[in-house]
Amino acid sequence: MLESRGLRCWLVNARQVKDVPGRPKIDKLDSVWLAKLAERGMVRPSFVPPKPVRQLRDFTRTRTVFVHERTRHKQRVDKVLQDAQIRLSSVATDPLGVSGRAMMEALIAGERSPRSLADLAPGKLTAKRYALIEAMTGQFEDHHARLLKLLLATVDHLSEQIAALDQEIAASIDALPDPRGAPVDTSAGTDGTLFGCELLIRLDEIPGVGPVAARALLAEIGPDMSVFPSPDHLASWAKLCPRTIESGVKSTTGPAGKGNPWLGEAASAAARTDTFLGARYRRLVKRRGHAKALVAVARSILVIAWHLISAPQALYHELGPDWHHKHLNPQRRTHDLVRQLERLGHTVTLAPTTA
Repeated sequence: MLESRGLRCWLVNARQVKDVPGRPKIDKLDSVWLAKLAERGMVRPSFVPPKPVRQLRDFTRTRTVFVHERTRHKQRVDKVLQDAQIRLSSVATDPLGVSGRAMMEALIAGERSPRSLADLAPGKLTAKRYALIEAMTGQFEDHHARLLKLLLATVDHLSEQIAALDQEIAASIDALPDPRGAPVDTSAGTDGTLFGCELLIRLDEIPGVGPVAARALLAEIGPDMSVFPSPDHLASWAKLCPRTIESGVKSTTGPAGKGNPWLGEAASAAARTDTFLGARYRRLVKRRGHAKALVAVARSILVIAWHLISAPQALYHELGPDWHHKHLNPQRRTHDLVRQLERLGHTVTLAPTTA
């Protein structure tokens, strides 16, 4: 409402106000005190994206919620089958795939023969026919059929809503304003793509960041990186860096706080790849643990995204999984290996190799 009147609104973290002494407790004096702090520049505004980005964020967050709900209902479908002693998930990789849905529809229609149900499975499941017959042998009753029908209808409804949200997200990305000042209907790249679509293409090149994760990333941080002076500021906003804890003259670091939960799980996907980010995770997980290694990879992904969005012509360049080994100090590596052997009880003698 204030923005519609032409006012520029600030969202300020209450922690900054509490750190300033002399804060009154009366509501009227409290508002005067807040106005004085803002007038003297003693508070900083938090990141609030413009309205088009906020609308895109609503769509992406709603889609994430719907995907989670659909996953929960799929798990309930498997629970109903397990209650009827039907172990379809132990044979089929995707119980709600084409084959699984065909067998479930037959169960709802009244078919109870395991062999007839197994004949409905085409493709790769034909090689598992005997295991499928054994898995489909159970005590499926009418109340299981009614419950399964309701759950499958809910899953289909959520899938339709997710597809509709995908269209809304695509339209919102096409309408994103270019922070460089170019009109919305002009192409930002050399290939004729719109500004938002061009950003998605470049973000999709990051390992672990697929099309869905790229849209969520763009919706959360926005297309304008001028609000974050450096990638360190962006990582601090996302709570992907250690916290600084100060008490008097003593300054220590603490664990990263609760950051933005909507940025997705791109770090987990990147950790399983044979790329620079995957090698970074495998190096850190040995001595730092799984959680800290994932935070480090997530921070690297966010730093890469900051550079790609800040520089319109920048493209992601994969360094390779052996980048750390190529740039490792040979003397330090030798010292580490010798120290490991000495801890195992060996005496190490180094001799240079001949040409």
